[in-house]
Amino acid sequence: MASIISETSQKIFTPETLRAAAKQSERCLVVPVRLRRAIKKYLREQEDPYMRRKVLRLSESFSNIKDVNLQLVAKTSKELVDDPFKSMEKSQRWKIKSAYGDIGLTYRDDETVAYVASRMPAVYSACYRVLSEVRRRLPGFSPSKVLDFGAGTGSAFWAMREVWPKSVEKLNIVEPSQSMQRAGRSLIQDLKNLPLIHSYTSLLAFTKEVRKSERQHDLVIASYVLGEIPSLKDRITLLRQLWNLTQDVLVLVEPGTPHGSNIISQMRSHILWMERRKCHKAKVKKEDSKEVIDIRSGAFIVAPCPHDGRCPLEKSGKYCHFVQRLQRTTSQRAYKRSKGNPLRGFEDEKFSFVAFRRGQRPREPWPLDGMQFETLKEQRAERNPEDFEMDYEDLDDVEETADVIPYEEVDASAYDSDVMETDNIVESDEDQEEETVNANLGGGWGRIIFPPVRRGRQVHMNICRSTNAEASEGSFDREVITQTKNPTLHVHARKSFWGDLWPSGRNVTTMAS
Repeated sequence: MASIISETSQKIFTPETLRAAAKQSERCLVVPVRLRRAIKKYLREQEDPYMRRKVLRLSESFSNIKDVNLQLVAKTSKELVDDPFKSMEKSQRWKIKSAYGDIGLTYRDDETVAYVASRMPAVYSACYRVLSEVRRRLPGFSPSKVLDFGAGTGSAFWAMREVWPKSVEKLNIVEPSQSMQRAGRSLIQDLKNLPLIHSYTSLLAFTKEVRKSERQHDLVIASYVLGEIPSLKDRITLLRQLWNLTQDVLVLVEPGTPHGSNIISQMRSHILWMERRKCHKAKVKKEDSKEVIDIRSGAFIVAPCPHDGRCPLEKSGKYCHFVQRLQRTTSQRAYKRSKGNPLRGFEDEKFSFVAFRRGQRPREPWPLDGMQFETLKEQRAERNPEDFEMDYEDLDDVEETADVIPYEEVDASAYDSDVMETDNIVESDEDQEEETVNANLGGGWGRIIFPPVRRGRQVHMNICRSTNAEASEGSFDREVITQTKNPTLHVHARKSFWGDLWPSGRNVTTMAS
């Protein structure tokens, strides 16, 4: 039990609601039946007898790109990271010229079909996990105009349909591959209540066809595309263009590899540095006139970082990433191969991401401020002996009903999710259950990085947290929660997963290693 000192804290959080507010991770995600059926229909229309070979070839292409990207990262000079626009000798170009700049892979019909069969469900799961957290952290945010850069076959759009089923009214897609665009249109042809969709092959074509007053978007998302641009200078140029098209929220998603995490870290640092420089110049200009600075100036991190300072993992030898488990679709089980072992019914998609919002980070109270937690010894001292008495008549009733089976279990091995789903699907009119308590955007919510380790009555966690009230600086700490000193937080820690939030406060009874 925890006694609340501050009335404000009592209205916001209690020990019972901390877990609901901190939960951000998703258990094993099931791809929506609409998407599974759309993928199966698309693959049937292709009638490709060499699908397994094409999936394997696409996987090898991704591996080759990953190896080359790691070599380019090793050659990248620190001078370019500090000043991305400083001239330097370009590395040897292995890439292919495209509308993005220089990339390492072009998607023709063969690669597109293989991508839909093997990669699209996993990319969807990562986008859904990221956008779901954005919705939880920004409960009042409902984008009506969206830009999907590097849309591919529309994985991010399918995720948006699940997260904000009724809010998106206009969608602009930038995808240079005509094959990818055709596949995306084929996949959504049976959907109802679609937003107004415009497709473009490049940002240059978008700016030429769209008037300047109509280029701003509530949400801009770029998923699994920046990693295909090995040149840091090209990435920075592209990032600035996307940020200029962002009116409210910008979301970047990359694979959860050291290279993908490094890209996210670089983009994060550049946006924050650029906006801090703009705010500083604006303050200098307005000091004499004493005008109020626009509250929309600046930028802060919505997720995953609890602060806007330098990333504490930069020189730690570790990299920030998360994982989303998903149930494999029938197409994935049919065309993917395993290395000598039976193919599992699920896969873990690792990803790195960052979500920016324009404006200043709100000052919010830390969730554990004003709370006092009892130790295990104090809790036991307050127990009533009557609570340990057992009513044997009630025990007999429990034993009599123990043999009653409320439902018949279905054999999981014989379950085909694409076939057994009912045809009467309600088209996105279901009222999604909203959380009653949400974690605020203040610096009091840390992030659990890597899986917590449970050792007896202790839980060891790696937490990225803010070190001050302004959330301008952060640290990466290893924290140990013990049942003896804080049983309330210990229960919360045992139920926490990789990627969840962790509440902080100034006066909390925990034991740090």
